[in-house]
Amino acid sequence: MYDRLIDMSILVLSLIVQQPLVLWATLAALSVLAITRARFAEAAPSPEARPADPAPVEAFSVSIIVPTYKEVESLPLLLARLDELRTRLKLDCEVLIMDDDSKDGTSEMIASKALPWVRLVVRTSNRGLSPAVIDGLKLATKEYLVCMDADLSHPPERIPDMIRALQNGKEFVIGSRYVPGASTGEDWGFFRWLNSKVATLMARPFTSVNDPMSGFFAFRQSLLSRAVALNPIGYKIGLELLVKCGVTQAGEVPIHFAQRQKGESKLTFKEQLRYIQHLRRLLLFRYPNWASILQFLVVGASGVVVNLAALTLFVALKVPMKAAVAAAIVVSMLSNFALNRRFTFSYARSGGLFRQLAGFIGACSLGAVVNYVVTMFMLAKWPALLPQVASLVGIVGGTAVNFVVCRFWVFRAGRPATPPAAG
Repeated sequence: MYDRLIDMSILVLSLIVQQPLVLWATLAALSVLAITRARFAEAAPSPEARPADPAPVEAFSVSIIVPTYKEVESLPLLLARLDELRTRLKLDCEVLIMDDDSKDGTSEMIASKALPWVRLVVRTSNRGLSPAVIDGLKLATKEYLVCMDADLSHPPERIPDMIRALQNGKEFVIGSRYVPGASTGEDWGFFRWLNSKVATLMARPFTSVNDPMSGFFAFRQSLLSRAVALNPIGYKIGLELLVKCGVTQAGEVPIHFAQRQKGESKLTFKEQLRYIQHLRRLLLFRYPNWASILQFLVVGASGVVVNLAALTLFVALKVPMKAAVAAAIVVSMLSNFALNRRFTFSYARSGGLFRQLAGFIGACSLGAVVNYVVTMFMLAKWPALLPQVASLVGIVGGTAVNFVVCRFWVFRAGRPATPPAAG
């Protein structure tokens, strides 16, 4: 429980500001948790090690979605392994290569192979891994859907085990790096391992699976009918599906996660920042009320910092003290308004700016009055009470009134049923 609260708190702080400095602070804090949870002593099996099949897999049809960008060197090797699997199991199989207009010879290579079970889709708009996967899922025609990378890090030989888990009652099955029997490439460095662990811990408010970051997963096509407002950003489409499809029965199959042999990794610092933005979207979807309250409180706390910084600047500029204090309050109020409009109540950004600003100032003023009245009431009712305690109660009351007025009056216009796609 405490780990979950820690994860949630740090996550919210990072989601509000969405700056590189906050991201690295988040990584540093969560790395402590990651290191303490590490199990270096576990013996990793060899890549060839496979657990005994508990039961033969039933016949199945499968659509395999492979998002690609400049993977022409890896694709022939992947297709050869998929062809061997398809032939050995006599699979009813289709492979959808969702290519983001690589212009690296992928189209020519696929055309030269002329494999009837492989379809290439060249995407020229809305490019990105997650949109590519979603487009592929829409085009898939088979009963079971599998998503995997083209770089050979995901072993296609594990697909039958994933389908077996679905046939045994699971809704969503992940090819996992972090369950007993799983392993990773020997040159998978510490910092890549740490980055993966930290990202996994940041997803804890949404799922308890061991490897929600995996891009190797399978599910029945019927699960997509439960999807609500899919709008992923970045590369963690599996986490999006787990949350937006309301998955309660998730399974994990151990895999050997191999190192990329061809091409270059697409995981950049920009993608890591987009992951932070994606988590914020999921937070608003899964916990809309708490997310709004927490964002409102964090924005309020940032207003204290802005107020003190502005006051210090005005004093340094030798502005008269009364004017400096007033100006600092105005600056912090404008800062809080801008941040709340951008993040806390982002659904209302289409509303009238000046009407909302006037309403926000009114809400803050009403909150200040409630703060004052509650504080004075507490001191009158209990004269021995410390004024700081009375003031704290007043702050809580004033903030509560401020939030309610902002949410249900100031920023009420244009609120959709689900959080918007814009982050």
